[in-house]
Amino acid sequence: MTDPQKLKVTDPRTLRAYAHPLRVRLIGLLRSEGPMTATQAAAALDDNVPNCSFHLRQLAKYGFVERVPGADARERPWSATARTTAWDDDSDDPAMRAAADQLNSVLLGLFTQRAQDYLAVRADEPTEWRAVAGFGDALVHVTPAELLELLEHMDALTARFSERATDPTTRPPGSRPVELIQMAIPRGPAPATDTAVPPGSASPEGGAQR
Repeated sequence: MTDPQKLKVTDPRTLRAYAHPLRVRLIGLLRSEGPMTATQAAAALDDNVPNCSFHLRQLAKYGFVERVPGADARERPWSATARTTAWDDDSDDPAMRAAADQLNSVLLGLFTQRAQDYLAVRADEPTEWRAVAGFGDALVHVTPAELLELLEHMDALTARFSERATDPTTRPPGSRPVELIQMAIPRGPAPATDTAVPPGSASPEGGAQR
């Protein structure tokens, strides 16, 4: 069954159109904050209006955003067409693989910048937040099937909070947005018997907040 909240991209040209830092940030902003005009988006992202307006039109061209009714007829805001974007990282199409790598590189750059932005203000964070937010890693030896199972368990854990992304009334006092960045990065060469591949990726940005 098709998930109306997920935009599945199967065309490399569309995926390349998405693979731009500002476009990914615009999509993430609309998904987290709701419909916005180009002027509002520019203010939120500390960019200029013509630049945001251009990239929003390009995103609309490829189906990532759309115009929605606004408070008046002067300027209609933009809205994301889906909550997440998904694509196949295991495609046999070289053009699709290259486009996916291009997008993943953009996402990695954005994730790294967000982590650096957090570190710049971490000293001023409340003690209870400094105690629980931060960085870590774990090295596990798994098969592709076991890795898929592990990622599915992680998705299930975060799914319990998914309603809060779209319904502010479900957010308890004291809650705030927290970005959980998921990277499953194999180390060393693949075993000769390794024939399975993980599924495609998905982001709310978003998912992943692609």
